[in-house]
Amino acid sequence: MSVLFSELLIPGWAEGEGAMIGLDAVTGTYGSDQAFSLPCHTSNPEIFFSDKSDEIAYAKSLCSACPVKRECLQGAISRKEPCGIWGGELFEDGVVIAAKRLPGRPRLNQEVVTSELIDEKVLVATA
Repeated sequence: MSVLFSELLIPGWAEGEGAMIGLDAVTGTYGSDQAFSLPCHTSNPEIFFSDKSDEIAYAKSLCSACPVKRECLQGAISRKEPCGIWGGELFEDGVVIAAKRLPGRPRLNQEVVTSELIDEKVLVATA
């Protein structure tokens, strides 16, 4: 989805010194046998853009055996893909990230909280 939009919105995106790699260079034309044998073309595309960690892991596993994994990753890096799984890696805002941050406040580090409470009890008990 984002690749098609970026290809349409950026004039000259595939020309010159700073040329970006388009999907056609990676997967071949849509009429070829290769394009329709790739995991991303035979699976539900929503899993490659999911926020759920189990679906992200599944999408990455589909990419692991893909014959164009390296080319896909290079293309996504050159296009600075805004989101999704590309070449077996998770992208957000054009960079590869290890994992998506879940919505809401991050959890407190329980060890730090516990040790602070113990320190406070010791201070109160000795005072």
